[in-house]
Amino acid sequence: MHSVLTIAWRGYLSKIAEIVLNEQISCRFWIYISKNGQLGGKTTEHCGRMFSIWRQIRGCVSNIASYCAVMVTQSTIPQFHLYGENVDDKAFNLIHIESIRDRSRPLKWTIAPHSHRYLHQVMVVRYGQGVMSVEDRDMPFEGPCLMFLTPTIVHGFQFDPTIEGYVLTFSEDVARSLFGEQTAKNWLDALETSLQIHMSDDDDMARIYDLVEDIYDEMSMAREGHRVAMRALLMLFIVSVARRARSRMQFNKVMLRRVDSTVKRLRDQIEERFRSTRKVGDYAAVLNMTADRLNEHCKKVAGVTAGHLIRQRVITEAKRQLIFTDLAITEIAYDLNFSDPSHFSRFFRRYTEFTPQQFRDHNASS
Repeated sequence: MHSVLTIAWRGYLSKIAEIVLNEQISCRFWIYISKNGQLGGKTTEHCGRMFSIWRQIRGCVSNIASYCAVMVTQSTIPQFHLYGENVDDKAFNLIHIESIRDRSRPLKWTIAPHSHRYLHQVMVVRYGQGVMSVEDRDMPFEGPCLMFLTPTIVHGFQFDPTIEGYVLTFSEDVARSLFGEQTAKNWLDALETSLQIHMSDDDDMARIYDLVEDIYDEMSMAREGHRVAMRALLMLFIVSVARRARSRMQFNKVMLRRVDSTVKRLRDQIEERFRSTRKVGDYAAVLNMTADRLNEHCKKVAGVTAGHLIRQRVITEAKRQLIFTDLAITEIAYDLNFSDPSHFSRFFRRYTEFTPQQFRDHNASS
């Protein structure tokens, strides 16, 4: 509620600034002051002082307008882990699903604009309608349909109370571990270029919806082996929806998304080179930018620096190898191009609060 009021006040201040800084209004005000000042027996000096005060007011309002412009673009669009939760840089191997109704009903069916740092989301709407806001566009939707949201993209929703469906969330590392690097990239690219797909084929939608409900049941009931089952079901789900997205692309029925090209190219470069270099300057050179400019751009678009994205990719790979392989910690360190295992251990502990061995033991026991 506080953020909504803050946004509203910034909007009001911006409108006031627009009026006060309007040159025509300013001239009319001065003419009014001059005429009425003379009619009321006021001196020219007195009118001059009034106009001087008016100029000072305009200067202050100009500063307020600049403040509003900066804050609206930077502070009013929060970045979350799951909606309303603080960003979790330690999130790994995450698969989460919840009912759209359960999430949106307490919020009066409105999800304010926000983004997620490392999470992919698929909205699976069976019934109902609403409006999805993506970046600078408002897109009405009606079920049955699928909507795809990739990391860092700003989005929000206004749902009709009749809405029925699920929001499925998974971290980037999950898809890579399920499919391998290149295959995961191909599947996720198919989703990345799609905003919304209307599902007119009842049988196809029924199959996808069954998969989503199975994932929901596994997470809710938490039976033995539920994490393995959720990963297997997610793999089938991604393949099914990516096939659908690709078929729509072939027939030109997909709506292309505006993706920040610099961040996308950086992510692609990180995928190719994170083992060989962790220097921001090396990536900046490929993108024909300075390291400072690349960091500043990433901070503005993704909410974190380029260096942070590089480190997180290294940490994600280290976690995967610690959990899913029997490689010795020394082997993992050298595979990730650390000069010695102790350097790798310090790096890992700094960004996870665990030593590599503690992280491996903790996940083995859970």
